[in-house]
Amino acid sequence: MKVLVVFYSVYGHIYRMAEAVAEGAKEVPGAEVELRRVAETLPEEILKQIGAIEPQKAFSHIPMCTMDELATADAIIFGTPTRFGNMCGQMRQFLDATGPLWAEASLVGKVGSVFTSSNTQHGGQESTILSFHYTLLHLGMIIVGLPYTFQGQSRMDEITGGSPYGASTIASPQGDRWPSENELDAARFQGKHVAAIASKLA
Repeated sequence: MKVLVVFYSVYGHIYRMAEAVAEGAKEVPGAEVELRRVAETLPEEILKQIGAIEPQKAFSHIPMCTMDELATADAIIFGTPTRFGNMCGQMRQFLDATGPLWAEASLVGKVGSVFTSSNTQHGGQESTILSFHYTLLHLGMIIVGLPYTFQGQSRMDEITGGSPYGASTIASPQGDRWPSENELDAARFQGKHVAAIASKLA
């Protein structure tokens, strides 16, 4: 039973969440879990201007995801930062290339799930995940979120990401806030939950 965790990250926040999602998925017996990233589309000059060259070296060893890998997975968990309440352009471009998979119904019946990050507490985390679901539905995937059995999303003692739609983290406007332990726990829970459902379906 194969689980793909496919992400795009600029400074590493989503990458850290992706690692936690993979950790959770690996807890399910028989789960083969692979981390994959989608291609950067920003020119190097822009990446230098925004200070993303060095941070991206931390996950440059992760292979790029291929369409064939999507087709052979039992579950795909996508991670994207928020851009104006929607997924980032890099992830959108990657998904726009899945037309041949859609035409062949290659992803129908596979489990799909999403996690995200934003700079602020109300930066579009929920709308990003929900609007991502539209694409997964068009591809025929079975959508899985983060159920309230993960009790950390009901915490009131700290500012934290996470909703029934999926795990999330808040990076802060300066990008200096890293996923909290509660947010990482949510990511692990989501990874395990998705893998468990995919295992039953497989």
